Amino acid sequence: MRIDGRHPRSARPIRVTAAAGVITAVEPIAERPDLPTLSPGFFDPQINGALGVSFNSPTLTGDEVHAVVAKCRAHGLAGFAPTLVTGPFAALRHGFATLARLDDLAATIPVFHLEGPYLSAEDGPRGAHPREHVRPPDADEFDRLQDAARGRIRLVTLAPELPGALAFIEHLGRSNVVVAIGHTAATPAQLRDAVSAGATVSTHLGNGCHSTMPRHDNVIFAQLADDRLTAGFIPDGDHLPASVVKCLLRVKTVPRLFVTCDASSLAGCPPGRYPAWGGEFEVTAAGKVVVPGTPYLAGSGHFTDHCFERLLNDYGVNLADALALTTANARTLLGLTVPTIEVGQPAALIAVSETPEGWRVRGSAAGAASGPRQWAVSTRNG
Repeated sequence: MRIDGRHPRSARPIRVTAAAGVITAVEPIAERPDLPTLSPGFFDPQINGALGVSFNSPTLTGDEVHAVVAKCRAHGLAGFAPTLVTGPFAALRHGFATLARLDDLAATIPVFHLEGPYLSAEDGPRGAHPREHVRPPDADEFDRLQDAARGRIRLVTLAPELPGALAFIEHLGRSNVVVAIGHTAATPAQLRDAVSAGATVSTHLGNGCHSTMPRHDNVIFAQLADDRLTAGFIPDGDHLPASVVKCLLRVKTVPRLFVTCDASSLAGCPPGRYPAWGGEFEVTAAGKVVVPGTPYLAGSGHFTDHCFERLLNDYGVNLADALALTTANARTLLGLTVPTIEVGQPAALIAVSETPEGWRVRGSAAGAASGPRQWAVSTRNG
């Protein structure tokens, strides 16, 4: 397979040749005006599932995981962290064990994310997480989940105001697990204590909190102001208004930020109402996933390519920064190797072009890695 484009750093025209999912040659070519920019595919640290498949399912199968991976690759994802959310222990253990057994997908899903169940039980901060399964941190329970995951749980999101949270954060740190603050009603003082104990990340900052809070001394500003925290955010046009996205970019700056699409198990599903997580959720015509009758979002119906295009087209981010936010920063945070366009590197590439309608992602990480080129403009919700 051969792909022509521009190198993401130098912008020089190159031809990438690949075989068996690995780059075998990178050669200079003549200048052409129509060349897209090539890049290693996206990496997202928070994918909860897709196509109606939840990684939390107590009956999750390997075939279902493969289907989600294929869908994510079609949207330019070269890798992601499967994310399991608040639920009963048996379902969490089954999900992690099922994921860990899929050795053929280890390069695509190298690490896992546990978002909950150690979260705030309050309406607002809890979001769509089921109240009946929210519980205080439990180091023994986590260790059993980590055993089921074969040591691949690399990121844990928790609410630091819960009893025992600080000791639990220290326990995770000793286990080389990255600790994130999220779905929290913590005071600024409790947030500072959590960071001092070892928390280093804010999960989807600006979401998973009360809709009304103190004007100045609040959970969002406290995390924005702490330079020890790297923040994830969801620039899909639903989770955050443009003004907040721009403030995040200016205050945290690109090196201390990363993008997640927070794709829910309903991502890629047509509009309608669906049973999920013990309740009912709705996919709107615009691709938003909500708790019916409430303002609460339940993850996203979009994928990372949609967020990437929004960064470029709506939020004034340049191409180099948009690629850092969606391909490199989360990998670095989680201790993963950041791929490059060089011989011997993975050939899971995307191509990015500026069109009359704006910047668009072309192709899929799956096409570059394992088969014929697929240079169609990516879909948004399908």
